[in-house]
Formats: sequence, structure tokens, C-alpha cells
Amino acid sequence: MSSEIKLDIGNNYDHYESEVSPLDGNDTMAAGNNGIYNKSISDIASPRERRSLGDRLLRPNRTVQNSIGNRVFQEEEEREHKNVKKPAGPLVSGAAYCFSSCSMILLNKVVLSTYNFNAGISLMFYQNLISTVIVVVLSICGFVSVEKFSWKLVRVWLPVNTIFVGMLVSGMYSLKYINVAMLTILKNVTNIITAVGDYYLFRRHQNQKVWTAMFLMIISAVTGGVTDLSFDATGYAWQLINCVLTASYSLTLRMVMEKAKQLTKSGSLNEVSMVLLNNSLSLPFGLILILMFDEWSYVRNANVITMPMFWAAATLSGLLGLAISFTSMWFLGQTSPTTYSLVGSLNKIPISLAGLLLFNVPLSVPNLFSILFGLFAGVFFARAKMS
Repeated sequence: MSSEIKLDIGNNYDHYESEVSPLDGNDTMAAGNNGIYNKSISDIASPRERRSLGDRLLRPNRTVQNSIGNRVFQEEEEREHKNVKKPAGPLVSGAAYCFSSCSMILLNKVVLSTYNFNAGISLMFYQNLISTVIVVVLSICGFVSVEKFSWKLVRVWLPVNTIFVGMLVSGMYSLKYINVAMLTILKNVTNIITAVGDYYLFRRHQNQKVWTAMFLMIISAVTGGVTDLSFDATGYAWQLINCVLTASYSLTLRMVMEKAKQLTKSGSLNEVSMVLLNNSLSLPFGLILILMFDEWSYVRNANVITMPMFWAAATLSGLLGLAISFTSMWFLGQTSPTTYSLVGSLNKIPISLAGLLLFNVPLSVPNLFSILFGLFAGVFFARAKMS
């Protein structure tokens, strides 16, 4: 119960006492079951009778006080129960988001490296097909809300989707050649490119802490590459392309989003609609790239496609990719954008450690220090963006 409510009850009680107390020591007004009567205090013969009169006078006030107090307390309790979120909500949603994000990266690494699958575009096509089918089914069943797409919206979205496809393909190939820990550190370069693009395109200035964090990211990426015992120039080249495309996707999405919203019936474009739009439009792009790079011939003759566990891993990674979209929306709805960003940065730590342990990555002390330093720089960057 708040102090203001307590004060109101106390004021009512004091006001009532001032009315029934003798102002000049003469008569007191008393209310009884048999009517209203006047009686002098000095006329009451015994102390017992005086106490009886006092109880009768104060009984209505106490009844009102208790009634008001109980009613206000119940209202306050109901309001607090409605406003307070369950503590398990942010914890469960955050754990689901971290688990799906970490598992998808590790499963993609298993498919591409452990099974030595050399068709990253085909894997992307298969995963996006799974996501498209599931979202369409959920939309038909009424579990999710999806905007109706028009040709105007598709034309506006095509530049974003083209970059989206390139981002996914380059990410697949870089993951095949680079270990998960170093891939996580090199992804920090995306933040630097995005910040530079923000400055030149939107004139957004960053504070000194952000630029310091990005400088630390550059140091960790360079030292990590120099000390990487499993260094692969092809993988690093793909990852550099991926950083540029990921930053371009973020910046282009920011420019296109407002125009895209105006072309929808509701005037908005939620995350589920963007997932369906990106994944469905990527399918024809994927088919064209598969034919261009002749991946279909490789996939048709590859031995791994006869392994059930390969298909299980590829399918599960596609499901987890879609789960990231839903769990990120769930987690963001349970907490603040600040917490969401910080948890995303901290989530790189278990991903990196799991990648080092599960895939027997050759590691030196300087390289391990570079990886840890890069993880610290990522967390420091997230904290700097909050300030």
C-alpha cells in the first residue's frame, strides 16, 4: 500500500475525531441505534458508561477505516500483480534465444566441415525453404500474423533481399573454412563497417567509448588472424565479404524499411513478415546461383546426402535458424533492447568455447589470448553503445 493511501486514511480518521470531540468542553454528538441524542460528558455517571459511549462514537469511523483500507489494499495488490512480470519470463526467453543461436552455428559447422559438404548455396536454399514452409503453415493456422505482399513491396525489397542472399552464402563458406571462435571475433568487423556507414549515410556520431571498443576489435581481429594456426586465406576472404554484406544489409534495411511499411495494408512490417519476405524471395535467387555454380551436379553425386544424420543436422539447423527469429522477438518483448544487445554479445563467449572444444581446433596461447581479447572487446562495445 502506498504512503499516499495511508495518508488519506489517516486524514479521514483525524477529521472524524475533530467532529466528535468537544471544541469548547460542552456537548458531544453521539449516534446510536435508537436515534441521535445529546448528552453531556459530565452527566455520564460511571467510567464504564463513558467507555461505552466512546466505543459507540468511534465504531462507525473504525468500520469505515477498515473498509477503505481493505478495499484499497486489494486494489493495490491486484494492480501490482498485473504490472509485475514473472521472473521466469526473461530468463526462459533469454535462454531459448542463446540456445537456438549457439546451436544453429555449431550445427552448420558440423554440416559444412564434419560432413565436408561443399554446397553452401544448396544448404542455404534448403534451410530457407524450411523456414518459408513453416511460416506459411503457422500463418494459415492463425498462430502468426503476416502482411499481404504486393509487387510494389517486392520491388522495393529486392535490393535488401539480394544483399541478404549474399550475406547468407558468404557466411556459409566462411564457416566452412574458419573455426567458430575466430569467426565470432572476425564478425566484430561488421560493427566497425556499420558505424562508418552510419556516419556517412545518416550522420550519426558515436561516442568515444564506442570508437575505443572498435579499435580494440581491430586489434583482436588482426592478432587473431596472425596467430591462427588453422589460418585459411579463402575463409578469411569470405568472412571479410560477409562483414561488408552484413553491414550493408543493416544499413540498406534502415533506408528501405519506412518505404516498405507504406506499401503494406497495416502500415507496418513485423519480424515474421520480414522473415517470410526474405526467405521466400531468396529461393529463386538460390536456384539461379545453384545452376550458375553447378552445385546441383555436386549435390546429386555427393555421398553425404545418403546419410540420415546429415539430413537431420541440416534440417535441425534450418529449424533453429527460424527459432532465432521467434526467440529473439520473445526475448525482446520480455526485456529491454539494452539487455537484449548485451546478452547477444555475451552469447559469443559460449559459442566460441564450444567451437574450440567440439571441433578440436589447434590452438596456441597467443591465439587464445586474441580470442578472449576479442570477446572482451565485443562486450565492451555493447556496453559503450548503451552509454
